[in-house]
Amino acid sequence: MNYDDFARLGLSIDMTRGKPAPEQLDLSRGLIDEAGTVGHLSRDGIDCRNYGHLLGLPEARELGAELLGLSPSQVAAAGNSSLELMHDALSFAMLFGLPGGEPWRKSAKEVAFLCPVPGYDRHFAICEALGIRMIAVPLGDDGPDMDFVEAQVAADPSIKGIWCTPLYSNPTGTIYSEDVVRRLASMPTAAPDFRLFWDDAYRFHHLTERRHASPDIVGATLKSGYPDRALVFASLSKVTLAGGGVAFLASSPRNIDWWQRHVSVRTIGPDKLNQLRHVRFLRDRAGLERLMERHRALLRPKFDAVAATFEAMLADARGVSWSTPQGGYFVSLYTPDGLAKRTVALAAEAGIVLTPAGAAFPYRIDSRDTHLRIAPSFPSLADIELAAKGIALSLRRAIDERK
Repeated sequence: MNYDDFARLGLSIDMTRGKPAPEQLDLSRGLIDEAGTVGHLSRDGIDCRNYGHLLGLPEARELGAELLGLSPSQVAAAGNSSLELMHDALSFAMLFGLPGGEPWRKSAKEVAFLCPVPGYDRHFAICEALGIRMIAVPLGDDGPDMDFVEAQVAADPSIKGIWCTPLYSNPTGTIYSEDVVRRLASMPTAAPDFRLFWDDAYRFHHLTERRHASPDIVGATLKSGYPDRALVFASLSKVTLAGGGVAFLASSPRNIDWWQRHVSVRTIGPDKLNQLRHVRFLRDRAGLERLMERHRALLRPKFDAVAATFEAMLADARGVSWSTPQGGYFVSLYTPDGLAKRTVALAAEAGIVLTPAGAAFPYRIDSRDTHLRIAPSFPSLADIELAAKGIALSLRRAIDERK
């Protein structure tokens, strides 16, 4: 089948976001079906219907601590979205400053952030909304280019942080190496209030039988003499219900106290009923890992279908490559220079809607126009097989147009 024949199929497949499929959400149907039997009293008799407990239910903080390998005193349990926590942490830093520094809005120079690319578009959207200048950092197979990072942060006090997705990075699937983690934890920085915004979104989202482990960045920064450097964000959004999970912030006691002080102005407490339901549904890390095995059984065939189709249809195309992630939610497809936007446009004409080319870069500028983020999770396996073929045909057509 050629591109023109494929376009005549009249498909409508949306692959713009890495959303869990309905079958994945059904795995946590118990949170809905059993909501009325959980009750409203916590283990310690806390009435979860009422205000209070800014840092979350004690048992929710304990669950978060078990998942993240930290002490409960270092973990705050919040609402459904870790992205909200990242946004708030940056907003608080801009308005009020972090421990060890003044409000970022009072900086003599425009505040800047390092952004490994390709990266998560919503990280970049937060920076752009808050007026934080973004500096693109090349992302390799083992993490950000640390020679570049170390040189930048040592010389420029306006650089206040770096976005990090250490395990199965969005969208490349990158796994940070031990050396990269060590250097991030220990590097000297011109800004005394420099922070690692550590988005551990895919900590349990394995696609293979090997369960790669997220590094203990809080322990690494403590050992290096920078105990407040890491702010760790995680959530259950792609574990249970995407729009109704529990998010966690983990860090040093000093940072958690800072968080509590400022979040107390924004809220009188999180949704403790939802936290209670999640604790009783998941129970512990072992319960979560059993659930994630069921997610893997649904996701792996979709990623395998994309890889098999690209191998069959694109292996001989010069300048084309793609990632084979061991976890996470995305595949990165690389086109010859200048063809990513055209491939997205051709795919759309064939009924396949992709994330816009350039979305994985600050200000949506991919200077080489080569990167595409492929999100196989939401459509059915049959649709993924069709979509992968359509993407490959679209890229082939883009290449042929250039000849």
